[in-house]
Amino acid sequence: MDPMIGVSRSDMLAGLERDGLDPGTLDAGTNLLLHVVYDYLPDPPVSPTATLSLAGASWVPDGVDRISCLPDVVLRDIISRLPAKDAARTAALASRWRPLWRSVPLTLVDSHLLPDGGARGQLVIGAPSPRAVTAAVSRVLAAHPGPFRCVHLTRTTMEEHRGEMSRWLDILVAKGVQELIFVNRPWPIDLRLPATLFSCSTLTRLYLGVWRLPDTAAVPRGARFPNLKELGLCFCVMEDRDLAFMLERSPVLEFLVLMGSQTGVRLRLVSQSLRCLQLGFTCLEDIEVVDAPRLERLFQRDTDVTEGDTATIKIGRAPNLRVLGYLQPGEQELEAGSKEKIALSVQILAIEVRFGVRSAVKKVPGFLRCFPNLETLHVQSRIDEEPNGKVNLKFWQEGGPMKCVVQSIKKVFFYEFQGLRSEVAFLKFIAERGRVLEQMVVVVASECFSSGDNVNAKLKPLISAKWSNKACKVELFKSPLDNVGGPAYCHEIASDFEVADPFDLNYYYEAERISL
Repeated sequence: MDPMIGVSRSDMLAGLERDGLDPGTLDAGTNLLLHVVYDYLPDPPVSPTATLSLAGASWVPDGVDRISCLPDVVLRDIISRLPAKDAARTAALASRWRPLWRSVPLTLVDSHLLPDGGARGQLVIGAPSPRAVTAAVSRVLAAHPGPFRCVHLTRTTMEEHRGEMSRWLDILVAKGVQELIFVNRPWPIDLRLPATLFSCSTLTRLYLGVWRLPDTAAVPRGARFPNLKELGLCFCVMEDRDLAFMLERSPVLEFLVLMGSQTGVRLRLVSQSLRCLQLGFTCLEDIEVVDAPRLERLFQRDTDVTEGDTATIKIGRAPNLRVLGYLQPGEQELEAGSKEKIALSVQILAIEVRFGVRSAVKKVPGFLRCFPNLETLHVQSRIDEEPNGKVNLKFWQEGGPMKCVVQSIKKVFFYEFQGLRSEVAFLKFIAERGRVLEQMVVVVASECFSSGDNVNAKLKPLISAKWSNKACKVELFKSPLDNVGGPAYCHEIASDFEVADPFDLNYYYEAERISL
């Protein structure tokens, strides 16, 4: 449980002062929280800074307003691509335009109503809530008859405007909104979200940030999201039953993002429609994929496991699961398949391994055996403590058969190579056993160069190995990243099905190549 849940800002500040800590750290931490939340939110479909391609055109000979002569359907399409403030202003252009903006599904982004159009980014915690923006949002929602194409409400301290917040949701439910991005600016960080939202049947995309979800036990049984395809819950407080309720009442949901949960995540996934699941910055307890026949991608990033505990990931019925990662051998237990303990469909796997910890490395063979048809393996090396045990080549050779290594793995990407013997042993084992291995990319951590270590000497045992497939292409790069805190990851790419391998971000191709 997050120690800030249920605690007011004033009480938190008083506690910091009692402990002799700088009260400013509270606002700094809260600003960081919001920064992460905003990073995960979808971009608005309109921008106040977009340039007009005809601006300043000198080739219009007579200055005649020909745009107003276009059909209504074309003019409505033009207005729908404008920020709310500009869309409303079109009514002043000519009588021809006056009724049109009220008949167009409107896009409303509250940051666009700020004097700078939101160009400065998020508002700093501790600064007064922009009451002028809140009032403008109320006016626009009341004046426009709906429906609303997209509404972003992310700049209001909702605790200070509970009345307006409730009216906003009532209006959006009554008039209809397709995409809603709704973020509470702290404090508090666990403000209860009005249950009215569960009556909004028109939603196709919904992102909620820094809320406590309504008690779903009190939500009417008929409440559901029949059109919702994308759901994001960012730094929200929720019970296990609340998440199960959302999934059950969203029959066409395809994309689910759980980011920065304020409480532990115990996910029991039952969905006939979900295709992509992303977990980020979560306190992971257990994940069980019970029945998800359309699930193709499952991601987890920067997940935390309570010290001394082991989280469990169970993969049951997920016949189309192709992409999975980053799993953490040694911190997580994997149960794949109902009987044979294998996941036949997974072709791309990413794992994060503490190669300096023998107990963690010893879990890797068991993980790899669960994926006999694996084609691409991504490995992030994590050295966050002193090495406590050696794992040499003999360990891998005597570790039992790993079908994927011998028969199916074609590509291996190894990130932040530190030069540990256990890392070299692992890569050498893959090289000497991988019959169909076509490509191996090793990205060497920048620390190896700054410390003065002989990088070539550390890599030489790998290059001189007896490669099973002598035609395998080996590429070595110096990492362009400093102070790496975890695997490189892009949540937009993760949910982009046009990108075949969402773990291969290609950032290293712009870095320095290493020649031996």
